[in-house]
Amino acid sequence: MTRPVRNERGIALVMAVLVLLVLSLLAIVLYTSLTVGRRIVGHDVRENQALNTAEAGVAEAVARIRNNEGPDVSAPNGPRQVVQIFNAPSGSVPVLGTDSTALATAQPAGQWLNYSTATRSPSALTIQFLTDPARTVVYRYDSTKNPAIQTTTGWPIYKITATGAEGADQRHIVTEVIQKPVFVNADAALTADVGIDFLGTSTVCGYNHRIDTPTGTGINGDRISPTGCINWEVGSGDKPASWSVGTVTNGGSSVQTSPAMPPNSQNQTGFYAGPWDALGMNQAEFFSWIGSPLATAPANPNGVFYLDNNNITQDQSGSFAYPGGNGSGLLYVDGDLNITGTFNYRGLIYIEGDLQINGTCWILGGIICKGKSKIKVANGTCTILYSKDAIEQSIAKFGGQFVNIAWHEGSN
Repeated sequence: MTRPVRNERGIALVMAVLVLLVLSLLAIVLYTSLTVGRRIVGHDVRENQALNTAEAGVAEAVARIRNNEGPDVSAPNGPRQVVQIFNAPSGSVPVLGTDSTALATAQPAGQWLNYSTATRSPSALTIQFLTDPARTVVYRYDSTKNPAIQTTTGWPIYKITATGAEGADQRHIVTEVIQKPVFVNADAALTADVGIDFLGTSTVCGYNHRIDTPTGTGINGDRISPTGCINWEVGSGDKPASWSVGTVTNGGSSVQTSPAMPPNSQNQTGFYAGPWDALGMNQAEFFSWIGSPLATAPANPNGVFYLDNNNITQDQSGSFAYPGGNGSGLLYVDGDLNITGTFNYRGLIYIEGDLQINGTCWILGGIICKGKSKIKVANGTCTILYSKDAIEQSIAKFGGQFVNIAWHEGSN
């Protein structure tokens, strides 16, 4: 009888040992699972935080483009331009190459998010254009074209590369954006609610020109030479050289060109009620959008500006002059505008009063003038080249929003 008892005790002991082993293994598995789970959860949280940080970098890049600090599509090296924003104080940013611009982050001091680096690296916040592989031409977005992304017309596509870091985790995103389109209805290169006398050496061309047409192109009526403005014409979207409610006369050495015959469209009806008509807005929307008027003309009007001497809208009482300078965007003048020096502008100038040109004036885009008396382009050298893209994109650059057309995660 003793042998069975010993067997039973041995079996019980073995079973106890097995139970302890199983419980130990379960404890190890449970501990490992909890540890791995915590690591996974922590990794996921950091990855999400890194993604949010990268998106904040895109937001700063868009703000810098809106502030006219991004690459310039109209520059001779526009397709190759690169802007990089570093997490470094002003004056301590790295030195870059000739086609690149280094900016210090605009983040508040002591509150920098890790969406860039302090030194040159692949993780530096970068703004450039979407281009062909050789980086010789900028891709553009035009919803009226098929395909919409092409290289001739429309809105330049900015490519923003941002890397967000949270601890050891990183998220790398590439966002392609365009400025939200602003559609402008311009009847001609020069549109007037009064008659126009073209005299002197004025040149007005209604062919639609590219936004990157070099400053000075087309001066003295040069359209067909090897450097003439014909080389910068889009091939569609052309307008008359001038449109007038009154008569249009041509004298002296003045030149007006357009595919329309005759190039000057006179004795028309239906002039704009105000600049809001040209921009497809109502009056209240326009004045809310353009902001408070300035009593003094800015020296270089790059932006959306409203000039008025007394805050009484459309009374034509102001008097403003430009002895020179460069500008772009929208210049709305409630009164007279006198250009006396060398003045270059890309965009739209809308004048409630009279227009006088006594200097050297080069405009890429268009001029709309309500006027109080007949426009006389008689003195100096005036060149106006119509450009739909120069009008719409220059205005959108300063007064528009941005639209994402592509977003992906990856190396570039």
